[in-house]
Amino acid sequence: MKFIRQKIPDLILIEPKVHSDSRGYFVETFREDFLEKKIGQKIDFVQDNESMSTKGTLRGLHYQLPPFTQSKLVRVVYGSIIDVAVDIRKNSPTFGMHVSVELNEDNKKQLYIPHGFAHGFIVVSDSAIVCYKADNFHAKDYERGIIYNDEALAIEWRIPSKDILVSEKDNILPRFSRDTNYF
Repeated sequence: MKFIRQKIPDLILIEPKVHSDSRGYFVETFREDFLEKKIGQKIDFVQDNESMSTKGTLRGLHYQLPPFTQSKLVRVVYGSIIDVAVDIRKNSPTFGMHVSVELNEDNKKQLYIPHGFAHGFIVVSDSAIVCYKADNFHAKDYERGIIYNDEALAIEWRIPSKDILVSEKDNILPRFSRDTNYF
């Protein structure tokens, strides 16, 4: 596995080694020991999630408040997405910045997103199946979000705004604020 720190160094793009032959392929998608060594701390994933979405579906930008913050390891098993993580750690030098990466069934890349980030993705293929591990349980009373099209974040979703499909809940999320103490 290759671990590539992003412009926000706590975000790590993981490129697993894919073993292919005439029968198909084999890929190791998670190695706790390798990831822990790279991030320098213990990780204990407790929940796996999977979603299937059609082209233009945007899910996010979501996060959970303490004590239910979540680190995530995101991958795509079918299709292609643009995956986005926004740094919402108030005392971080990269507060308000984001990283955007393409994850798809062909490149098999994964994105490790630590605590303190809002996360979202948009489907850029006809459909996509996204899987992610989380190190804390979903807690409805602690879930929060930031509106996906906030000008202050300037996220390029690569799909025309008229073609973006957003849930009612995600469409009324608040704007990003430098004055908010997210964490």
